[in-house]
Amino acid sequence: MPKHPADTYCLVADIGGTNTRVALSQGRKVLTDTIRRYRNSEFPGLESVITRYVADEDGVDTRAACVAVAGPVRDGRASMTNLDWTIDKTTLARATGSETVAILNDLQAQGHALGYLAPENVRQILTGAEANANAAKLVIGVGTGFNAAPVFDTDHGRLVTPSESGHANLPIRTEQELRLCQYVSSAHGFPAIEDVLSGRGLERVYGFLGAEVDDPVEASAAAIMAACAKGDDARSVEAARIFTRILGTVAGNLSLVQLPFGGVFLAGGVARAFAPHLQTFGFGEAFRDKGRFAGFMGNFAVSVIEDDYAALIGSAAHLTAILGEA
Repeated sequence: MPKHPADTYCLVADIGGTNTRVALSQGRKVLTDTIRRYRNSEFPGLESVITRYVADEDGVDTRAACVAVAGPVRDGRASMTNLDWTIDKTTLARATGSETVAILNDLQAQGHALGYLAPENVRQILTGAEANANAAKLVIGVGTGFNAAPVFDTDHGRLVTPSESGHANLPIRTEQELRLCQYVSSAHGFPAIEDVLSGRGLERVYGFLGAEVDDPVEASAAAIMAACAKGDDARSVEAARIFTRILGTVAGNLSLVQLPFGGVFLAGGVARAFAPHLQTFGFGEAFRDKGRFAGFMGNFAVSVIEDDYAALIGSAAHLTAILGEA
């Protein structure tokens, strides 16, 4: 007797730079007891991961599949930013045996999850003005990399447009930020947002502070955040403060571009780690520091998505819409 009835469930996956998580879904609900995690370094590509998952789930026959990819997607083909994999719909259909397949950028998947996350998994950082349910929203991902995606609810369904916002120029407001940009440029040739606003970016900020005082000591992002929580290392606290204020500036800039009256939502492991510190380290002040538009910035609420499965939920929601079951 098969473990799962044939052609009943959908397959959803969240492909990060290090791990891939795969699960089954029914409607917008992700079946949490089917979530499995695989280390990407142990597989040559996504097809072999999916093949393993299908075998691990007793040869499950799925009706549709959607994968969220940490990288740009164009014409049904995805290239990973931090992983040497290329993913296309033909490969996904072959691996899953599904009739309907979709590939999303991971931030698009986070955007499709909005409205379907448990309230306790969304932590509000800044309040905003009241807005109608269909007001535009903005998801900003801060993790292994940095990216953003606006979310539009229309009469014809939800539209979440992709971008590669993390590779735009890092903004400069102060002399110290100029020196930070020069420090990043000397190592990487171009001071992109992602070079600072990511896990490895936090490590670069810490390294920059050491270089400023001729004491070049390195630390991992996890160690820096642990020291911040304890408050026992001034350099870690200062690195987190600089990171937070630049994040506020960039989030504010993106908000002025997209006008997300429905809210700004920070996602990703680094965003979750910073959530308890954002207000203390000046996120709100930097977010609203827009000159004569400072008051206008009060229209935009800011929250942190603390659901680690949000990309899977968003992929399931997207499939539900494609299948006409929304």
